[in-house]
Amino acid sequence: MSIRHVFKISLKTLAIHKSRSILTIIGIVIGVTAIIVIMSVGSGAENIIAGEITSLGADIIWVEPGREPRGPSDLITTAFSNTLKERDVEALKKKENIPHLIDIAPAITVAGSVSYMGETYRPLTTGWSCKFFEDVFKIHPEEGICFDETAIRNKEKVAVIGSTVKEELFGESSAVGKIVRIDGESFKVIGVFPPKGQIFFYDVGKMMLIPYSTARTYISGTDYYNELWIRVDSVDAITATINDIERTLREMHGITDPEKDDFYILTQQNLLDQVGSILDILTAAVASIVAIALVVGGVGVMNIMLVSVTERTREIGLRKAVGATNKDVVLQFMAEAVILTFIGGAIGILLGVTLSYIAAVVATKMLGVSWSFTFPFFAVALGFFVSTAVGLIFGIYPARQAAKKSPIEALRYE
Repeated sequence: MSIRHVFKISLKTLAIHKSRSILTIIGIVIGVTAIIVIMSVGSGAENIIAGEITSLGADIIWVEPGREPRGPSDLITTAFSNTLKERDVEALKKKENIPHLIDIAPAITVAGSVSYMGETYRPLTTGWSCKFFEDVFKIHPEEGICFDETAIRNKEKVAVIGSTVKEELFGESSAVGKIVRIDGESFKVIGVFPPKGQIFFYDVGKMMLIPYSTARTYISGTDYYNELWIRVDSVDAITATINDIERTLREMHGITDPEKDDFYILTQQNLLDQVGSILDILTAAVASIVAIALVVGGVGVMNIMLVSVTERTREIGLRKAVGATNKDVVLQFMAEAVILTFIGGAIGILLGVTLSYIAAVVATKMLGVSWSFTFPFFAVALGFFVSTAVGLIFGIYPARQAAKKSPIEALRYE
């Protein structure tokens, strides 16, 4: 029997039981669609984050407190590390220690709400350097000014807020010159950033910048920083600067064994690698869950085929009686299983690509980011391969069961 004839008969047989075939196909469609959407969205998110990181320039170095995290559980420990102190910042500022350093900006996260005349809002309040923020992100206040190094040295209680913070607290009225309260302390608003949306994990509209010295002294009451941002005079000096930072901090902390470092250093490439690794792990984890849906779909195919074998016992016996071989019977039922999963895979691929495109458009409009749609070639190939493999794997057993039937017994079956 020719392959063409086998598939022709298979299509006619499946068409007889349309409802059952459609329900079987749906399981495959859901699994393949989910795989494509997950991989496409993951790729889009990685591109967005990579774009944000590279937009900062390759001349930025981040110094983080605690030991370098080796897994998700280490991130919690690192978040509460207190190893970067003011004396470390002063040591790093010295030209003899870090020759290529242009600027350094300690950062400290401030929890809590900000209030004004009965209105309350919880912004992302950060103790930082406003000048450093302007230089790196190229964002300047549209109203008022940024605080300078003098304000940092004098621990002045001043703040620059984002447009969303301004709208929530002051509405249409001007915010510059007004006094707000943060954790019981009064701060004077001296500037307002323009609406910019999401920039490198920061929603500028929801930000409030205050001098890091002020945040450490009056708000957090701690003697350490959550992060250090460092700019160097040349991308070529990154490696040398990293070595200088490690040497300086080890001397300050009395560390002789690099394995016992209580800090770690990130560069643009480090961040890109970390983001890629995290997203790959998340994508793999979610994809493994989706794989269960495909297995369930495969079991559904096998069940349908087993039912079909039972219902068509007399047909199998008649075909064998007129000369059909075991191979012909196996091919017949295998073809039906593959057709079911192939159709499900094709629909799943089309639906997955369509939903991925819609997700990119919605993300661009809703999140205010440039989420570009990338055709998921690998995901499509994977979806096609998986759907076909499911048909072959879960079609083998029913096909073999059909081939084992004796022609005489099959013809007697009622």
